[in-house]
Amino acid sequence: MSAVIREPSDVAPAPYVAHHFDDAEQQFEASTLGMWIFLATEVLFFGGALSAFAYYYWQNADAFEAASNHLDLVAGTINTAVLLSSSLSMVLAVHAAQTAGRGRQIFWLLVTFALGAAFLGIKTYEYAHKFHEGLVPGPFFRYAGPNAPQHEMFISFYFALTGLHALHMIIGLGIMGTLTVLSWRGWFSPAYFTPVEVSGLYWHFVDIVWIFLFPLLYLLGRH
Repeated sequence: MSAVIREPSDVAPAPYVAHHFDDAEQQFEASTLGMWIFLATEVLFFGGALSAFAYYYWQNADAFEAASNHLDLVAGTINTAVLLSSSLSMVLAVHAAQTAGRGRQIFWLLVTFALGAAFLGIKTYEYAHKFHEGLVPGPFFRYAGPNAPQHEMFISFYFALTGLHALHMIIGLGIMGTLTVLSWRGWFSPAYFTPVEVSGLYWHFVDIVWIFLFPLLYLLGRH
């Protein structure tokens, strides 16, 4: 009688485990590693942009510091507090997903979404104010003081860096909205919370980027 060759396990994988993973643990580790690799590429991307800013600041320190005074420090400070609060709510959402708190999952995801939307609302107000003042790069730039080209360069960096950050925030809001719908449908449990976990890593990264942008852009001329 020939021996029956069996797979390493006769137990069918859980329904949330993709077919190319052996089990939920392997899927979680692969997903987390993939997110960390993605975030590493984002660090290189933002790192290059911030390095360019640092170089031009070194070349035009006085003008950049004077231009920094035209930014709304109060709005920037409020936005910093808003994003730090959203990091806390994201942590609580992940914890709720890990402990089967479906209602709490939905609540904290909605709080995170609301805080992210508030950040973008404040940033939109700042942008509108800059357009009203004529402090936008390009043909509509208006600045009567000295070192106008250097002021325009700083404003260009401001819009480029905060615009890229805002784009990441918009993507994050899409993720939060999707997670909220999936939570409401009961997709997540202590056995499967990988999407919430890796999405939290992305959200925290976006918050950390702002922690660098805030002092570099808003606090240069405040000493």
